[in-house]
Amino acid sequence: MKKDTFKRNTLPALAMAGPVSLWMILFVTLPMLYIIYISFMSRGVFGDVVYEFSLESYETLLDSTYFKVIVKSLRAAFLTTVLCIFIGYPFAYYIAKKPKEVASKLIMLIMIPFWTNSLMRLNSWLLLFQTSGPVNNFLQSAGFIDAPMSFVYTDGLVMLGMITNMLPFAVLPMYSSIEKLSKSFLEASADLGATRRTTFFNITLPLTFPGIFSSIILVFIPSLGIYTVTDMLGGGKVLYIGNIIKNQFGAIRNWPLGAALSVLLIVITGLLIFIYTRFAKIEDMEVV
Repeated sequence: MKKDTFKRNTLPALAMAGPVSLWMILFVTLPMLYIIYISFMSRGVFGDVVYEFSLESYETLLDSTYFKVIVKSLRAAFLTTVLCIFIGYPFAYYIAKKPKEVASKLIMLIMIPFWTNSLMRLNSWLLLFQTSGPVNNFLQSAGFIDAPMSFVYTDGLVMLGMITNMLPFAVLPMYSSIEKLSKSFLEASADLGATRRTTFFNITLPLTFPGIFSSIILVFIPSLGIYTVTDMLGGGKVLYIGNIIKNQFGAIRNWPLGAALSVLLIVITGLLIFIYTRFAKIEDMEVV
């Protein structure tokens, strides 16, 4: 009897969850545990890893130089997230209110730039904003500035590159949330005499907040660890956590410090996912 129950219940569950679990263990859990393990080691004289327990890497993170980079990265990721939400929400709302045929074309317009190589897109920003580029020429010819401005390799251009790279990750979850919003709530609000503004702030915005929070996670986490945009548009003058991690694992060969910075990113990511799961549970309870 027990053997039949095992075949009927346990084997199908193992067949379904087994490959996914194995994949997650091999390619997510084990590498993550190894990074955590390395972060508690120390760097040898020749850049090798000394396998003796040490908190040296975490103490280094408290150094003012690294601490400023961490704070600067958090601030940049926060600003990128806020701007992507404020730009992306109206755009997602506009798409969601269009017929499905038009909406699919507008979504494709968002995705088309991402079918091209990211290096090509980033180089195009450099060409547009260089001192003899179209932007400076336009500002000079329009009389806004007397001499060319230096946009290249600045925090402002890095921020622009991050926003344009992350915007689709903000728009798509919010579009999905707004598109699924039941029209009966909006009709009931209108029948009760609420204005469009009241309906938006009391019905639409609260009910689409799960989509907004998904967008926050999808934008904030990659923005915090991204280094290609800062490398290309910052030219080595603008450093974020991602650049420091890349340098520690590459040129500097201080793997424990790079691992400690990576653990910091993992902790922030885990914290955000924990908040999201708690938030999702609350939303489910409210709906029920």
